Amino acid sequence: MMSVVESPTTVVKTVTDTRPARRTWARIRRFMPLVIVVVVLLATWAWVSSLQLDSIEQRTLNADYIVARIREHLVLTVAASLLVAALAIPAGIAVTRSKSRVFTAVIVGIANVGQATPAIGVVILLAIVWQTGFATALVALVAYSFLPVLRNTMAGLEQVDANVKESARGMGMTPGQVLRRVELPLASPVILAGLRTALVFAVGVATVATFINAGGLGDMIINGLKLQRYPVLVVGAVLVASIAVLIDWLAGLVEEWVRPRGM
Repeated sequence: MMSVVESPTTVVKTVTDTRPARRTWARIRRFMPLVIVVVVLLATWAWVSSLQLDSIEQRTLNADYIVARIREHLVLTVAASLLVAALAIPAGIAVTRSKSRVFTAVIVGIANVGQATPAIGVVILLAIVWQTGFATALVALVAYSFLPVLRNTMAGLEQVDANVKESARGMGMTPGQVLRRVELPLASPVILAGLRTALVFAVGVATVATFINAGGLGDMIINGLKLQRYPVLVVGAVLVASIAVLIDWLAGLVEEWVRPRGM
């Protein structure tokens, strides 16, 4: 019985030949969400174009109205995410540096309340005690998206190896330098994952801003429900879902881009 033994050259050649295919498949997977969103949007546009729209549907399903609602939705989402990053990351750093259990419990408890309360409840309660409009919706979104970024900042900083921090201090770095040059870069993948989650949360929760006159794509969804115009409802829902997928995809690309090498 004869056995065939592959030479080292053949094995190396086989491994090398599979690398281009793997890279091609990785590129395809990276852009798959974008392709899916484009296909869904084109299919939705083709479906709506085939319908006989009445006057109410025509006033909503036109380029000017849709672009205005998308702009309001994106402004609200991006503004809330930037505020969350500016508030939750420093809060997470402060919690990991604090030795007070009371301070940690208060910060985490406040963040938990914002996350545990239903989004529509946060929006309506703030509108009752304050006012309606963009500012109230912004505060509600910040409260609802605060916890993922806070938790991930704490987790990312706490998982940095103590030996790495000790080595940095042994090189003469101050605590602030250790934080900026060592801990934050090493914790950045976890922190960015929290920001990515907060962005997607904000896109979904921003739809309820319509209940307090803050605009957004929620206007289309609510109008479609109230007036029983299902093309309007479907287009609004598809646009919100598409924006959420696109933002998650873009955030994933940024996360890969800023990830320190070797991690």
